[in-house]
Parts: sequence; structure tokens; C-alpha cells
Amino acid sequence: MPSKKYHHGDLKNALIKAGVEILAKEGMGGLSLRKVAQRAGVSHSAPYAHFLDKQSLIAAISTEGFNQLYNKLEAAISPHAKTPKKQLIEGAQAYVRFALKNSDTFKIMFSGVLEKEKDYPSFVEISSKTFKLVMEVVQACQNAGVLPTAPANLMAVSVWGQVHGIVSLALEGQISHTLLEKKNIESIVSFAVEQMINS
Repeated sequence: MPSKKYHHGDLKNALIKAGVEILAKEGMGGLSLRKVAQRAGVSHSAPYAHFLDKQSLIAAISTEGFNQLYNKLEAAISPHAKTPKKQLIEGAQAYVRFALKNSDTFKIMFSGVLEKEKDYPSFVEISSKTFKLVMEVVQACQNAGVLPTAPANLMAVSVWGQVHGIVSLALEGQISHTLLEKKNIESIVSFAVEQMINS
């Protein structure tokens, strides 16, 4: 009998949420469609209406995460179309906020646990679209002389890598507490972005 934990017609999202919660607490070894069904309060067979197996659930979690991330980035970037530097700074901050607010989903998105990405076209499409958005901001910054001239895809990976690296260190508790008592993650990322701009 369906639980009141999810709204009628929103079973897929309820299962995705349950999957994120299980992965956060128990890791990949603890994830199964049976456990996801139990956590969502539905029959053991219910998840199979949406997911073939565990990997397709992970793909759905990652796809939904990238959709949300893309929307947050676009919302942060679009008001500053005439100021590429502002786009870069605001985009980086939106990335940080998304990661800190959705840390469990964020970790899954970038964990590498999705084994055959090409089997999930929706995931490939939104992850590629997100990187393309980053690249467009980088190109705009290069055209405005804000970032150095270089192949845009390499520069985009470099910029993304710096921001993502700091966020990942923070999520894993690897940034010194003495530093975090003086600076928050947003200001540390701002510093890193400013170094790229000024280099």
C-alpha cells in the first residue's frame, strides 16, 4: 500500500530522494531497489516501473542533480550577460551553493559510480549541456580579456577544476578549521577565481 511520504504521481522523485538518502548513509553497498522502495514506503515491485536496476536509479539521481545544477548556474549567469567577469564569479558562487545545499546528490553526480554513462542519454545530454554553459562563460571572459587566451575547453576544465576541487575539499572536511573560522567556502572560491582572473 502506497505511503503518504510522497504525493500521488511523484513516485519517481520520491524514489530518487530515497536513493540519495541511502547512498549518503550507507554508500553504494547499501543501495538496492528493495531498500529504496522500503524507504519511500512503497511495494518492493514499485521501483521497477521507473528503473530497470540500481545503475538506472543512480543515472536518474545524477541526471536530476545536473538538471538542478544547470538551472542554478543559468539563473546566476543570465542577469549578467554584458559583464562576463560577473558571470564567472556568480556562476562559481552558484556552484558552491548548490554543492553545499545538495552535498549528497553532488557527491553522487561526481562519484564515478555510474558505470556506462552512454547507456543513459538524458544524463549525457544534461552533463554535456552544463559543461557547455561553463565553456560559454569562459569564452566570454576570454573575449573580454578577463581570462587568458587558450583553448576554451581546456580553460573551462581548469576553471571548473579549481572551483570543484575547493568544494570537494570542503565537503570532505579537508580544509583547515582555522581557515574556515576566518573565511567561508564562498570567499575561498572567490579568492581562487580572482587569482585566475588576475593571472
